[in-house]
Amino acid sequence: MKKLLLLTTLITFVVSCQQKKEVVLKDAFKKYDETKALAQSQENKSERMKFKLIQSKYLDMNVVFKPFQKELATFSEENYEALKPLILEQNIPQLQKNVKEGKLSYEKLTLFYLYRIRKFESDSTLSLNSIIALNPNVLKEAREKDKNKVDVSELSIYGMPILLKDNINTKDMKTTAGAIALADNKTSEDAFIVQKLRENGAIILGKANLSEWAYFFCDGCPLGYSAIGGQTLNPYGRGKFETGGSSAGSGVTVAANYAVAAVGTETAGSITSPSSQNSVVGLKPTIGVLSRTGIVPISSTLDTPGPMTKSVVDNAIFMNALRGFDKSDAASKKIEEDYIQNGFRNKFENRKIGVIKQLLSDSIYNSTIEKLKKVGVEIVEITPPEISFDGFVTLLNIDMKHDLPKYLKNNASKNIEVKNVNDIINFNKKDSVLRAPYGQQLFEGIVNDKTMSLEFKKIKKNLNLEGQKYLQALNKEKLDAILSINNYHSGIAAVAKYPTLTVPMGYKESGEPVSLTFIGLPFSERNLLEIGYAFEQLTKVRKMPKNYQ
Repeated sequence: MKKLLLLTTLITFVVSCQQKKEVVLKDAFKKYDETKALAQSQENKSERMKFKLIQSKYLDMNVVFKPFQKELATFSEENYEALKPLILEQNIPQLQKNVKEGKLSYEKLTLFYLYRIRKFESDSTLSLNSIIALNPNVLKEAREKDKNKVDVSELSIYGMPILLKDNINTKDMKTTAGAIALADNKTSEDAFIVQKLRENGAIILGKANLSEWAYFFCDGCPLGYSAIGGQTLNPYGRGKFETGGSSAGSGVTVAANYAVAAVGTETAGSITSPSSQNSVVGLKPTIGVLSRTGIVPISSTLDTPGPMTKSVVDNAIFMNALRGFDKSDAASKKIEEDYIQNGFRNKFENRKIGVIKQLLSDSIYNSTIEKLKKVGVEIVEITPPEISFDGFVTLLNIDMKHDLPKYLKNNASKNIEVKNVNDIINFNKKDSVLRAPYGQQLFEGIVNDKTMSLEFKKIKKNLNLEGQKYLQALNKEKLDAILSINNYHSGIAAVAKYPTLTVPMGYKESGEPVSLTFIGLPFSERNLLEIGYAFEQLTKVRKMPKNYQ
């Protein structure tokens, strides 16, 4: 009897010890006093950098991370440090190679990103406010990718954790466009491009913050601000440099190595701008190459999604996974071209590129052109003609007035009460401090714009012709591309309906990133990627933000 009692006591003690050893993940995210940071922001020369708030008043990141508590509780800092050399700044081919060699798994890759996001975003001195949502099923999906993988190509997006700008529909997360009015927008279907990503094996990690309503909402407000996600910050200079926008979170998360890559959207500069500001590669494709179905719109005339990556190779791999003809999108084209097949030739042979004379006064741009000359690129200096941009805002006004209600009717969840721009304005007025702290002047402009159909068609046609006129050297001089800086000519390329590729070019003395933007003729994406790859390999200037290594 004594032996039985002793054995029972011992078992109870062991079980008790095991229970005590179970690690419980504590809430890491706490609100902090941002008074000092807000005061410092008022010293910025740019009005857009003078913040009214930084932290989200809506989002609770502890809730966002709740589905991963168990796994993150057993993933240590030592685990994280051991994986860093295998993951940070590695391109997709290298990540796939690491998985193939057994050094890495898709589950570990995903867990690494979750840990890294939590590590930095829970630190008030480092947080970037770049994440709005995380896929609650992402670790389960990663385990399934590990289980089902068979001869995965190094040029495949299979198993790669990807972030989406939060104006792109997903059935497993809400799609808010950063707006409180869409806070409960839980759609039943993925956007078409998300369907393509999943078909190709990508893992949807979560949703990235953005400029609310893709920055066609408030006038002169900070780039990267949304009522849902708060103020996105630039990892190269928190509160010092703009994030670019409207795909701010997409650019920031890629730069900070929070995911393998991200999807952004652009109307006129919304991929190019944040890619440039965050030293990542961004491609704005020709309208129709990628579907827009299931994406919260500004303009059916100009909108397109596009990939944002740390390298040109990743961008091409991403394009292959995103493309596909969509019968629901009137602009969609059947594109058969493989953006990465047979690799890229790392040469500038027989390349003829236009440079804009007015930009040669920029020292970084000028020195870049000299480097291109030395490797045999034929440089043609051009002086584009004066053009009229009259009617551009009207184009966006009238398109959004008609396109947003279509999305709300056909692609939003049925519980969403707002049905048009006017409804959203009235909704925001009920609590403007929370819902529209910077105002909603551009939305008010949409409602007040009474441009009629015939005039609108004329404006669209004229803008398209003016954009093509500005870039006419592409045809006249038979150029492979015209070189710009950052998003300087994004609006012109947008109305011309020409693709752009931005690639890191260097950094100012202040540390602010600067990019070279290649503008090409319609459907020249493969050519732009080849030139961009050669430029990337020639310069290799991208570097990680120093506080996020």
